[in-house]
Amino acid sequence: MSSVCWQITFHPSQENTAAFDEFMDYFFEVSAQNYASSPDGFDEYVGYQSGDFEEQTMLDAAAAFGIKLPSYEIKELKSENWLKDYVIKFSPFEVGDFCIYGIHEKTAPQTSKIPLQIYAATAFGSDHATTRGCITALCELKHRGLSPQRVLDIGTGSGILSLCAASLWPQASVFAGDIDDEAVIVAAANAETNRLNRRITAFLSDGYQNPQIAAQAPYEIVLSNILANPLVSFAPDLAKNLAIGGYAILSGFVDNQTAEVIAAHEKCGLKQIKLYSFDNWRIALLQKA
Repeated sequence: MSSVCWQITFHPSQENTAAFDEFMDYFFEVSAQNYASSPDGFDEYVGYQSGDFEEQTMLDAAAAFGIKLPSYEIKELKSENWLKDYVIKFSPFEVGDFCIYGIHEKTAPQTSKIPLQIYAATAFGSDHATTRGCITALCELKHRGLSPQRVLDIGTGSGILSLCAASLWPQASVFAGDIDDEAVIVAAANAETNRLNRRITAFLSDGYQNPQIAAQAPYEIVLSNILANPLVSFAPDLAKNLAIGGYAILSGFVDNQTAEVIAAHEKCGLKQIKLYSFDNWRIALLQKA
């Protein structure tokens, strides 16, 4: 592997388009999608390319896809193994009942918690405030005595929330959907790595459109760690697929978006049980009446 890699970090000021996603997949060897730290909540995108890099070549490729690139930063990375050192590497962290560690670790950390090994290069950052918040809410439901048979994870990304649900409830079947086919591949691989692939089904779905979702409904838990706008638009579909008395754990929105997200779900028959704050992000636990 080349010892030089170029990291290009994009900071969109609005939601990305399908053409932008296609450009990222086409132009870069590896692309990652992470939540931006800015208050607007838009995603941050990172592309990695080894060897030579020409900025104009990137601009020409974007133009060929009919897009104008958002603001970006270019950084040269030097490493004997840049994929390991910069893309998939994150420090092990503990949250709730779990210890999460990366595939670059040779052995699982010494811990009394449930270990989960994650590859997260091409999905939302596994060690993100929204991820921690959703895992915290899941663990609280476990300790309340909830015993679901079916769990749905919309926008699964790396599949980390599905892995947690399958680990907490060995009797449950977990269905993990994502609009990004690469995320589906990563989620399925993570399930296999953690020997949970027999109980986690990863599939491609734009929101709730995959007919497999309705076929397995209702679900006692629905997870969705995405962004405010899709959460609002998906609220009726979530309510339709959630069992009466079932719980929804939602995240990917900030403080000034909370009222809109909660109101959209209240209109569909859900009520807020608890609201968590992790950094500037909010995580909502709701229940269907």
